[in-house]
Amino acid sequence: MDSGCYSPPDLRISKGVQETRTQEPQRAPPYLTRWGQRLRSNKSGGGAQQCIVGASRIALAQAPGLKGSQPPEFPPRCQEDASAGPRRPPLTPTALEPLKDVHLGLAPPGHGPTRLALLSGHYLYYHYGCDGLDDRGWGCGYRTLQTLCSWPEGRPAGVPGLADVQIALEDMGDKPPGFRDSRGWIGCVEASLCLDHFGGPQGRLCHVPRGAGLQGQMEMLYSHFAGGGGPVMVGGDADAQSKALLGVCLGPGMEAYVLVLDPHCWGAPKHPSQLQAAGWVGWQEVGKAFNPNSFYNLCLTSCTSKKQQHALD
Repeated sequence: MDSGCYSPPDLRISKGVQETRTQEPQRAPPYLTRWGQRLRSNKSGGGAQQCIVGASRIALAQAPGLKGSQPPEFPPRCQEDASAGPRRPPLTPTALEPLKDVHLGLAPPGHGPTRLALLSGHYLYYHYGCDGLDDRGWGCGYRTLQTLCSWPEGRPAGVPGLADVQIALEDMGDKPPGFRDSRGWIGCVEASLCLDHFGGPQGRLCHVPRGAGLQGQMEMLYSHFAGGGGPVMVGGDADAQSKALLGVCLGPGMEAYVLVLDPHCWGAPKHPSQLQAAGWVGWQEVGKAFNPNSFYNLCLTSCTSKKQQHALD
């Protein structure tokens, strides 16, 4: 996997570069040429993948919270796009206290001997409307990024707001003027830039050309989590709904599961058991969790400082 990684000397993009693409599907490799270089491919592990490792770190100022009225009870998770079909009337939720480590208490999947690896450290669950902003239909990438930023200490300090993310991407030249205050989507590439910009955990990008190839990446993901890695952001083109992976479970033969944290929940969950019962966090078979015809980008987080490493001890 290391042979497929590239450490750019500077994560900033030239101010003269205008980029109108705002969605994960439009950040389509196969080459991930953000720094004007074609990245090397590593065809080991069952599928081609390409990786990017962030470099510099910039301190983060905490974003202010937003307030509003009480949200409705959250619905069960469904496989449909949250932005598809008739939408409910706009509602302004109140700022919520993010729930911590919402996967705890879930039983392992599978029926035979298994190898189980979960993320180390702690995280907060960020989802639609959790800070008082109605971002249904466009905010899943931002919410997943916020979950990544909360790791490994599981605290809100240092987690940027959605407006802060948009301003940062515009200021660093990744997005054109006017991106701030928009409903433009972001994906794993933008998340990796923001992790570096805001001084969060290190984000390493890996590209899988087809969802079916993720079956061949289970050993890599197992090693990531077993080695103290944090949550993994996932997003694609045909499957543009961002989500986070919190662990993997490998059984006999080709049996494999991923622990998925879905940010599309809308409402006010009060306990992790509610999210587990509704399906917003849970184990899914790899073959059913990903669209075989979609490419996927993965952003794998790891610690970058002694302070972050201490949170894992």
